[in-house]
Amino acid sequence: MVPHHLIRTRRTVIALASAGAFVLTASPASAVQPSTVVGAGSYYAAAEGKTGPALKAALHTIIRSQSKVTYDQVWDALKTTDEDPANPANVIELYTGRSIPKTRSGGNSGDWNREHVWAKSHGDFGTATGPGTDLHHLRPEDVTVNGIRGNKDFDNGGKPVTGAPGNYTDSDSFEPRDAVKGDVARMILYMAVRYDGGDGFQDLEPNEKVNNNSAPAIGRLSVLKQWSLQDPPDAFEKRRNDLIHSTYQHNRNPFIDHPEWVDAIW
Repeated sequence: MVPHHLIRTRRTVIALASAGAFVLTASPASAVQPSTVVGAGSYYAAAEGKTGPALKAALHTIIRSQSKVTYDQVWDALKTTDEDPANPANVIELYTGRSIPKTRSGGNSGDWNREHVWAKSHGDFGTATGPGTDLHHLRPEDVTVNGIRGNKDFDNGGKPVTGAPGNYTDSDSFEPRDAVKGDVARMILYMAVRYDGGDGFQDLEPNEKVNNNSAPAIGRLSVLKQWSLQDPPDAFEKRRNDLIHSTYQHNRNPFIDHPEWVDAIW
């Protein structure tokens, strides 16, 4: 399959946070301030200077220390992490990009629901607390579009997705719109680092295949790397990372803070 889009020039983006005191109660997304630069003694201190498997292992040790939410609590959390900056009564859907009232959460046509970017059948973790409720890869999405994506792997190509301009799909893969290609890639790679076979769950890994089905894998890695390069972290993605860290799970997605670590590991 042939990519639809040209790769834009890479920007080095470093969004960061300290390992200081955690906020234990939810706060409005608008109240979150930009992260400060990570320096010596930072959240990532144990990973600094490492590459390859050593970097991946160090990051796993750092981010596996987290608080967890239940699948029911995900509804309210997404209303904060994915709040529309221009309209606090709404959330932004991942694939459609639409702003939709927070009150329209549910399972009916026109509602938004909880999209597992790492499809929960890939590793058969369902909605169990852990990978099934990890906010770093759960996003609001239109019910119908979520169903179209299903548990497909990620790749370039296919036919336009009805109701979600800029997205494409075929029988075995899904291509998100340009504005969130990097978001999708970094969420998938976070999951591969966070869930390595411990905690009673399978070892999640990206690969070069599609049609992974129930295997604990999602492809295609080369395309995900391209997408991360093409679409660097933006303000919405960084703020979301900050909120999950400060208010809910108290861990971070390292590839939002250090997108250069994608190539350093894979």
